[in-house]
Amino acid sequence: MKKIIFIIGAILLFTGCDSFLDSESYTKKNTGNFPKTLDDANKMITAIYSTMSQAISNPQHTLFYMSELASDERFGGGGENDKDMQGLDHFMNTAPSRFGTFWTARYQGIFRANMALETLENCTGWESDAQKNQYYGEAYFMRALFYFEMVQMFGEVPLVLKTEAENLPKSPADAIYAQIASDLQQAISLMYDKAYTETQSGHATKWAAQALMARVFLFYTGYYNKTDLPTNDGSISKDQVISWLDNCIANSGHGLVGDFRNLWPYTNSYTVEEYAYTKGKGLMWADDGNKETVFAVKFGTTVDWGDTYQLGYSNQYVLHFGLRSNNGGEDTFPFGQGWGAGPVNSKLWNDWRAQEPTDPRRVASILNVEDELTKYIYGADKQMEETGFWQKKYIPITAHDPDGGALVASYAVLKEKANPNLQICHMQDLVLIRFADILLMHSELKQDNTGLNKVRARVGLPIVGYSLEALKRERRWELAFEGQRYFDIMRWHDAPQLLAQQEGAAIKNRGVDAVMKVFGGGYKARYEATGGFWPIPESQIALSNGVLTQNKGWGTSDVEYPGW
Repeated sequence: MKKIIFIIGAILLFTGCDSFLDSESYTKKNTGNFPKTLDDANKMITAIYSTMSQAISNPQHTLFYMSELASDERFGGGGENDKDMQGLDHFMNTAPSRFGTFWTARYQGIFRANMALETLENCTGWESDAQKNQYYGEAYFMRALFYFEMVQMFGEVPLVLKTEAENLPKSPADAIYAQIASDLQQAISLMYDKAYTETQSGHATKWAAQALMARVFLFYTGYYNKTDLPTNDGSISKDQVISWLDNCIANSGHGLVGDFRNLWPYTNSYTVEEYAYTKGKGLMWADDGNKETVFAVKFGTTVDWGDTYQLGYSNQYVLHFGLRSNNGGEDTFPFGQGWGAGPVNSKLWNDWRAQEPTDPRRVASILNVEDELTKYIYGADKQMEETGFWQKKYIPITAHDPDGGALVASYAVLKEKANPNLQICHMQDLVLIRFADILLMHSELKQDNTGLNKVRARVGLPIVGYSLEALKRERRWELAFEGQRYFDIMRWHDAPQLLAQQEGAAIKNRGVDAVMKVFGGGYKARYEATGGFWPIPESQIALSNGVLTQNKGWGTSDVEYPGW
């Protein structure tokens, strides 16, 4: 019995098996004739990566989007009817299968990783054993990454480790984390032991696996109050994780970009000298060959309408976090138009100014419209939960066409020849692991100030002694709006009190002064009812015929977000 493998470009779709397919097929790939060559192996690995785009085509139902809007640093925002955005902030449901696209995309990625791990041995033409090991290592890494995102979102999910169809219940968290850690051990041992500059751009590396292992260790041991991370045949200690990070820091070739502002697209060559904040400062966006990026989701210009993969080839997060219409043009240059999701909680701006008043990252990371955009319009297009603060890291950055001076919706229209449509022109990488995070995780694990102060030195801040509070502050400043804050406060068990502090915050709804009110009993109550995890899509529960059960704190009418 052979599984059929349909190939559409680099995307592989696997179906069931039947005996009549046991003969060689020249129109469809199956496990009798695929994979056989190195080119086939490349297609299989590319297919695993491609599933990341499927989820991003529907960004408001993904882990990154949730982690940003559900954190204490951002509100939901959007327009008066954008319940998905606001519901994420208020920790309430808006649709029975809200995260269905994300669930499907991640399990498709897991299936493809399983298929690669089962069949790569059939391929011939390898340049070396090291090359074959790298492919295996990437498959292990991606399966670990996908499962880690799933358990961060849902807590417990079915653990699928083979391509045969099974109707499985949720596995205990310990079992899933053991598999994640075992996969990452394999990835670390198998992948090339050479500087990232000698590996293929956009692909996982040994260094990314070591960094992800640290992130998994910190979340698991923190949230579940453990000392070690389980594996399938033992456990991983803190000292082992530290040794991997030692290796990464010493041998990966990664490092900190010289100027923090060069990490973000507002310093691109088409915009940097027209934006007052960056003009004349010798800045240049480090997008190509950025030594600080350890692992990122890459985007491209093949984006188009009508196909979820194609739409996901643009960075849809950038669009969603843009300014709502009536803003986003010349009057708010260089910050462009989008859907108005994720206004920044003014508490972050105020805390940062009070605790680290000379830190340049505050203005480098947060747009204060009162200081920078004198023509900004409050309440544009019925903007909700507005604060006058927006993040600068993932937001549309406009530019003027040198040929005629017309304003384009993204620098990528000029730099990358992207489609000029404002909804699909954003090509900025989504950085999932950055070297600064590695330094901070290293300090947290070792409980010393070395990595912490390297991060501070980059922005000209004085040396501080190590304490957990100092480490928490540094992660808050350095990694703001990069998808880590929500999981940090979960693992530190700070989430209930920090989330509750959003209640009563000053906002504007449709341009009118208001305060953040309580929904569903309040932030603290909703977090404690769910443990910080989100509902399994009801469509998946139905497909399982009840084998899957809903997570606690969800599935009742009283947790439906009613809207303002």
